[in-house]
Amino acid sequence: MQHKLNPVNSGAPAPESAMSRRQMLALLGGAAIAPLVPAHIARAAAPGKYSLTHDDELFLDDFEKRACLFFWEQASPTTGQVLDRARNDLSGARDPRKMASIAATGFGLTALCIADHRGYLPHAQIVERVRTTLDWHLNHFHHEHGFYYHFTDIETGVPFHGSEVSSIDTALLLCGVLTARAYFKDEKIHSLASQIYERVDWPWMLNGGPTFSMGWFPDKGFLKARWEHFCELMMIYLLAIGSPTHPVAPSAWNAWTRPTVDYAGFHYISGHDPIFTHQYSHAWFDFRSKHDRYADYFENSVTATRAHKAFCLSMPKWYSEDYWGISASDYQGGYTAWGGPPPQGPIDGTVVPNAAAGSLAFVPADCLHVLRAMKDKWGKQAWGRYGFVDAFHPAANWYDPDVLGIDQGISVIMAENLRGGLIWETFMRNPEAVDAMKKAGFVSGRMTT
Repeated sequence: MQHKLNPVNSGAPAPESAMSRRQMLALLGGAAIAPLVPAHIARAAAPGKYSLTHDDELFLDDFEKRACLFFWEQASPTTGQVLDRARNDLSGARDPRKMASIAATGFGLTALCIADHRGYLPHAQIVERVRTTLDWHLNHFHHEHGFYYHFTDIETGVPFHGSEVSSIDTALLLCGVLTARAYFKDEKIHSLASQIYERVDWPWMLNGGPTFSMGWFPDKGFLKARWEHFCELMMIYLLAIGSPTHPVAPSAWNAWTRPTVDYAGFHYISGHDPIFTHQYSHAWFDFRSKHDRYADYFENSVTATRAHKAFCLSMPKWYSEDYWGISASDYQGGYTAWGGPPPQGPIDGTVVPNAAAGSLAFVPADCLHVLRAMKDKWGKQAWGRYGFVDAFHPAANWYDPDVLGIDQGISVIMAENLRGGLIWETFMRNPEAVDAMKKAGFVSGRMTT
C-alpha cells in the first residue's frame, strides 16, 4: 500500500529511509518474455456480462505472467519477502536494493497462487516458496502483537530507519497469507497461515479508540493518525471482525466515516484519496452483488473509476481515451500521492498504468482499452520484463526505470479477477472472511434507496 520516497529519475538505489503512502497523503491533504498462447486462454471466461476477446486474453496473459515473474525473481528464496521496488530492465537478477515491503509480500503470495493456476511457474517450486515465506514470517520475523514492520531488509528482516509497525500493510500481508491458505491443499501451508492470522492482536491496534491506529513505533508509541474515513481500510476492519482469536466488535464497522464526492454527475463514497483506495480491499474481499446498510461498495468503485477517467479527460492537454489514469506513484520528482477528483498532487501529464489496471474488474472495456493502447504506442519505452513501468510521461521523455511491488500486485490480481474471479473465489473460501461480512451487516442483492 505504501512506498518509500525515491528519486526515481536518478536511477540510484533508494535511500535507507521510508515514508508511507498514507503519510504522503496526509502531507498533501526492457527484457522481453516470449509471448505464448497457452491452452488455458481458450478456456478462460470473464465473469459477469463482460466478454473478453481472444486478443484481450492474450494481452492479459502476458501482462499477468510478467507481473508474477516480478514476485518470483524480486523475492528472497530464504525469507519469501518481496522487494518494495525493482528496475524493469533486469535480466532476471534481483535488484541490489534491499528494502522489502510486507505489503508487496502479501501481494506476492497472492500472485504465486495466480502463477500456479495459470501454469507460469513450476507447482512444486511455488509450494516450497509459499511454505518458506509463511514459516519465516511466523517463526523468524519480528512482530509486535502479530503486526509487522512496514519496510525491512529482505534477508534479515531488520526494519529500515523510519519504518513503523503498520496496521494496513500487515492487513495486506494477511490477505495474501489467507489466499495461499485457501488456494493450496497443503497441511503445512494451512497450519502456518492460520497461526500467522490468529496471532494478530487486533484490539491492541485500536489503542483504546473506536478506530485503528495507522501504526506504532517502539520509541514513540501509536501514531495519532487513524483509519477513520473510507479508503482502503475495509480489509483491516473485516479481518479484525472475523478473527477467531482476537476479534474486535462488529460495531467497529460503523466507526469510520463515509464522506461523498460529487463530480460531473457522479456521486459516490470517497475520502478524497487516489483511486487505489477504491481497489485494494476489493482485490480479495468479494463485494459483488452485496451491500451493507451504507453502500454497494463494488458499484461504488465502478462509479469512482468512471469519475476518475472523466477527471483525467477534463485535462485534454494531457489525457485522452488512449492515455489516462493517475494513482499514487513515482514521478519525475520522486514519489507523490496524486489523483482526483478533486485534484491531488502535482498533476503534470504523467500516466500511472496501475490506476487503470487496478480497476480492470470494475470498468473492463475502458481499462483494457487504455492499457492496450498505451502498450501499443509506448511499449518500447514503457514496457519491460515485468510489464509496464510504474509511471511515464512521454511528452517529457520520462519513463520510470522502476516497477513497484504493490502496484504490480493490484494490477495482476484485478486482471485475474476480471478473467475468472480466481482470487475472489479463493479468498472467500476462508470462513473468517464470510463470517466477518455477515457480522458487518452485508446482505446479498441490489441495494434499494
